[in-house]
Amino acid sequence: MKVILQIGVVFGVCLIGEAAACFLPFPFPASVLSMILLFLLLCLKVLKIDHIRQKADFLLQNMAFFFIPAGVGILEQFEFVKDSMWQLLLICLVTTLLTFGVTAAAVRFGVWLQKKLTGKEDS
Repeated sequence: MKVILQIGVVFGVCLIGEAAACFLPFPFPASVLSMILLFLLLCLKVLKIDHIRQKADFLLQNMAFFFIPAGVGILEQFEFVKDSMWQLLLICLVTTLLTFGVTAAAVRFGVWLQKKLTGKEDS
């Protein structure tokens, strides 16, 4: 019963995000609105982590399933994509490396900032 309630909470937030996206005067992804809303609800302590923990853990453990539709879509449109395959692969490689680099720099900055704020210096 607890999991059904958690699914209801997540779907409810998604429904509110969908409704908000319909009323905006400019196009904005409803999924992003839903994530922002969920983040705000968690930050403002309206929702507690325990309200969605099991559902969130399940979704994170099975995240690979969410990439299946994109992969199938690429395979269905392969005729249109095959001429640009090398460019797409190069873009994927470059952006992956950039993402790794920026993430590493952000982590290093976060660790440095945390040490600076807590007064703990490297020994």
